[in-house]
Amino acid sequence: MTNHDLLECLTHLKSKGINLDLGPVTRLLRRLGNPHKNYRAVLIGGTNGKGSVAAMLSSVLTMGGFTVGLYTSPHLVDFRERIRINNRIIEQEDLSQLIDQVRDVITEDVTYFEFATALAFLYFSRCQVDLAVVEVGMGGRLDATNVVDSEVSVITTVSLEHQRYLGRNLNSIAREKGGIIKRKGICLTAAKQASVIKTLEHICSDRQSCLYRVGKEIRVRRSKGGTFSYDGISKTYQNLSIPLMGRHQVDNAALALAALELLEDKGYSIAEETIAHGLREVRWEGRLEILNDNPRLIVDGAHNPAAISVLYRTLKDDFTYDRLILIFGVLKDKNYGAMLKKLAPLADAIIVTRPKEERALQPDALRSVAYHYNTNVEVIDDSRKALLHAVHRAHADDLICITGSLYLVGEIKQALDILSY
Repeated sequence: MTNHDLLECLTHLKSKGINLDLGPVTRLLRRLGNPHKNYRAVLIGGTNGKGSVAAMLSSVLTMGGFTVGLYTSPHLVDFRERIRINNRIIEQEDLSQLIDQVRDVITEDVTYFEFATALAFLYFSRCQVDLAVVEVGMGGRLDATNVVDSEVSVITTVSLEHQRYLGRNLNSIAREKGGIIKRKGICLTAAKQASVIKTLEHICSDRQSCLYRVGKEIRVRRSKGGTFSYDGISKTYQNLSIPLMGRHQVDNAALALAALELLEDKGYSIAEETIAHGLREVRWEGRLEILNDNPRLIVDGAHNPAAISVLYRTLKDDFTYDRLILIFGVLKDKNYGAMLKKLAPLADAIIVTRPKEERALQPDALRSVAYHYNTNVEVIDDSRKALLHAVHRAHADDLICITGSLYLVGEIKQALDILSY
């Protein structure tokens, strides 16, 4: 099966839409022999930061000598990015075999994400991983990943998102996110809102589970030199550093470190120097990632108002530039009005575009919204042409920032060849 055939096989499943129901994936996995029951797991949910926490955990555990499965979504360029062992993406031949194996046992409709989740869990079992680090797709309670019996459940942050599926208010969304907390389990969170904390506390009390919070039981202190210290549940570390940009990544690192503390009690012991090394070596593409230096070009997969606020602070505090050129594209179900209200006034020029995704919003609709906050707005429907136009406009001291959707970020990463001309 060629890479094109793999994509064709997977892409047709997208028409099945989103199904928040554990029934189909549970039955599918049962027909596959329940592979997800053959290893321990950490389940990571939340609105923003899930992938970063997962990448940090995977990096440190791999550095500690464990065989670690990593399942994340969405991918940027290649579907195989979603499924990794010790930070190496699955080989095409292995993926082809797994697809055939899963297809052979399907007896009812499954969605793209349910199929992908089954592929990952089957692969991790085949590779006999010591631990699977699993990122929740949407919500938590009814997400296909929530079939795993996690050793630790992580809820990064909680803000308004996917309201059509998860509920109209913050409390409803927090309840859905909190659905990954297991009975007599452990939950870690960096959420700050009082109503969210109250909801998580109620769930933990009802399920006789422990709740640890960044800012309460878990504390971090940033230093001027870019390092930070960690004062956790029972461990203290000094002079740690991470290569991922943005102050928010320190809170993500705190969640990863707390999870590592708790995993130590379950047999996953890692030396302090190895933990520090694993954090220094972590890589996570598409999140405040610098792709080019002349002109300076960054991509960030911020796709909701909370993530855009983090990007806004980072652009103001951590970058210096003459002009900011913003390339923005988004899916139609996102709160793009609030996103542009925050970010558009910071830009000197805006190019609105459209990722090649069925759910993407038309650029003309984006332009009318962006124009309320910035009158220097252009429409270039093709993202590759939008990048080329921005590069030709930019001076040496300008900054080009591409954001609004991970789908857009993936397209831009594939289009980088134009910078060589």
